[in-house]
Amino acid sequence: MLQTVSEWLWWDRLWLPANVYWSDLEDKEGYVYAKASHLYAALPCAICMLLVRYLFERYMAAPLANVWGVRDRIRLTAEPHPLLENYFCSKARFPSQADVRSLCKKTSWSERRLQVWFRRRRNQNRPGLRKRFCEASWRCAFYFFAFVCGILALYDKPWFHNLKEVWAGFPKQSMLPSQYWYYILETSFYLSLLLSLSSDVKRKDFKEQVIHHTATLILLSFSWISNYIRIGTLVMAVHDCADVLLECGKLFNYAKWHKASNAMFVVFAAVFMVTRLIIFPFWLIHCTWVYPLEDHAPFFGYYFFNMMLVVLQVLHLYWAVLISRMFYKFLFTKLEGDDRSDEEEEEDSDSAKERNHILSHINGSGIRGRASGH
Repeated sequence: MLQTVSEWLWWDRLWLPANVYWSDLEDKEGYVYAKASHLYAALPCAICMLLVRYLFERYMAAPLANVWGVRDRIRLTAEPHPLLENYFCSKARFPSQADVRSLCKKTSWSERRLQVWFRRRRNQNRPGLRKRFCEASWRCAFYFFAFVCGILALYDKPWFHNLKEVWAGFPKQSMLPSQYWYYILETSFYLSLLLSLSSDVKRKDFKEQVIHHTATLILLSFSWISNYIRIGTLVMAVHDCADVLLECGKLFNYAKWHKASNAMFVVFAAVFMVTRLIIFPFWLIHCTWVYPLEDHAPFFGYYFFNMMLVVLQVLHLYWAVLISRMFYKFLFTKLEGDDRSDEEEEEDSDSAKERNHILSHINGSGIRGRASGH
């Protein structure tokens, strides 16, 4: 049965154009082609990347946080109360007004005291500012490194300047060493993000991030196996440039360099809109929808790859809406946060007023929010 499933899964007509077979993509005459077995290296590389991330955050990001004066707020802890703790853990972190009144009767507390307890209890579970700063530092460093690697791997290639060259000779296109390492780098990073989601700062778009990372890994794997490598590297490079600006802006915001953060937000918003809403759909998706049909009839792999790109474009639109909201606030109101971020609730000096303060200044992909082939 497993052999039957394997034969169906690797059926030539499923993933390759007509009259092209997996045997045509075997290494020969000095040409090396991408293979599924190459992707096995991504898992150990992802684990190594998690180790590198730990060392980077501890020995580079943390000292940088000290230099820039990034400190965690001192939080007041909620007093122990079994009844409220049980409600908080099993029912809701934000009680309804009816539940507040019911809990007040059971505890003999005032509504104000109860609301303060829930606010403090919620804040206990939220990560500190330094943790956010260290995570953003790691992502910023990686995206910058990946973007530079992408440009170095692409700048002298004909398909970087002429998108029709992406499909010249497809799918019989030999693999270049630069393409291999670029793919392994990006695949390992996204796999490491997926592995660390449970311990990373949880944002409001957590579900979207899980969908994004999963779709990215599927796209990277499929594009590698089916030799969509040229278009895959182009998409990765297009997305990396905005992600560098996103994380850099967050670092400035955490360090309270508000003018630099505001300027970075404006630049990021412009680059995001151009790359994700113009270049990605109208150049790259157009390239994958139209140009392959000049030489090959549509096949399942063609539709699968393009539909996955469309899924990522929908996520781009979702994040673009958040960025637009932030840009509106930036122009017409006092900008204080990232609509994707975890909110930390504070009390004023009189403990009489509650307000939401969002620590991260900029919205965006993360293709993380980002997409890589993505």
